[in-house]
Amino acid sequence: MIFFVLFGLILAIQLLHWHVLRRIAPHKLRPALPWLLVAIHVPLVVYFALRFMGGEPNGFSLTLRPYARLGFYFQAFTAVHLFILFFAETLWWERFRHHFPELETEAEAELEAEDPTRRAFLRKVATAGFGVAAVGAGYGSAEAYGDPTITRMDLTFPDLPLGLDGLKLVQLSDLHIGPMLGARTVARWRALTDRESPDLLVVTGDMVDSLPGEIAPFIRSFGNFPAPLGCFAVLGNHDYFTDPRPMWKALEDAGYRCLENRNGIVERKDALLAVIGLSDPMASNGRFRGIHFGDGPRPDLAVQGIPDRAWRLCLNHRPSNWDLAVRAGAKLTLSGHTHGGQVNIIPGISSARMMGPYTRGLFDENGFKLYVSSGLGVVGIPMRLNAPPEIVVITLKTTRTEGGR
Repeated sequence: MIFFVLFGLILAIQLLHWHVLRRIAPHKLRPALPWLLVAIHVPLVVYFALRFMGGEPNGFSLTLRPYARLGFYFQAFTAVHLFILFFAETLWWERFRHHFPELETEAEAELEAEDPTRRAFLRKVATAGFGVAAVGAGYGSAEAYGDPTITRMDLTFPDLPLGLDGLKLVQLSDLHIGPMLGARTVARWRALTDRESPDLLVVTGDMVDSLPGEIAPFIRSFGNFPAPLGCFAVLGNHDYFTDPRPMWKALEDAGYRCLENRNGIVERKDALLAVIGLSDPMASNGRFRGIHFGDGPRPDLAVQGIPDRAWRLCLNHRPSNWDLAVRAGAKLTLSGHTHGGQVNIIPGISSARMMGPYTRGLFDENGFKLYVSSGLGVVGIPMRLNAPPEIVVITLKTTRTEGGR
């Protein structure tokens, strides 16, 4: 059902685009437009069909993948281009009605609207639209692939044990290693993380774009990372697009503890820190093939065996599940998933609002804190706009003093 909805949407957008282009394109190019649009979108439709039919990716689907992605980019460009053209069309009609109020019938209006000056105007707008899209794409690509923002903060908790005071952790999230992000970028992130010298390294999901094998650059760069208190990870929804078990094994072999509804206990200066991990809901919904790799988030399972005196930190990919982390007793929850909106056309307004109220940054409710990282990678399109990539560095602080409980 989802496949047919997506296919219908692709078809509708392209028919609309073709209808607009054939009215303003030069006559010699018009017969070729349908064939050009078909050639661009056949790989996209076939690739979607293969993925929705199930099974592991094979050589044919992997060969189609970059061409399908180009078709997807063209879809995104088409949406922007249509918006610009319809905006221009609206301006034309407003001007037309203002200057020719005597034309009252639709037939007269349509005849006048097809005049050469209108067509020339729309051609100029179409050309300008290409330019605007190109400049926007260049700016967005530079933001996406430039050095990430290093967000450093001290977070104070009255009940934090004295032994955990000053503990520094680094959070990485939403790397999306895959076709749009390779080993060189991951190695640069490793160099930036090294400079922070964290006691604890945590990864809050979506390490790969969609295939377990894409974890290899992360393992090469971040494997056996020298964090004195350890390295922990939870998977995100993209990590469950196919069988995640090879990824679990690769991470465990590289010195990471995968906390899928589990916890790990860290000791520092006689104080205990429980690092809790909640599984992503994607683990239980089987993607599109009925395959299940867990129960989804289960705080009751995640807290089993935690000593009463341990202070609790939760890794939870989706900030919308913060209530489950609070139920697990976590005073600090670290999430990602939203990419900070990734592409925010209007400054100050996050497109991540569609995912819920926790878009990015720090949230505090009744003494429980949530930090939502903007993440590092990209999904869908290779650009960010008003949502720069981010490495989060948090130092835990306490108001307790020696002798205090």
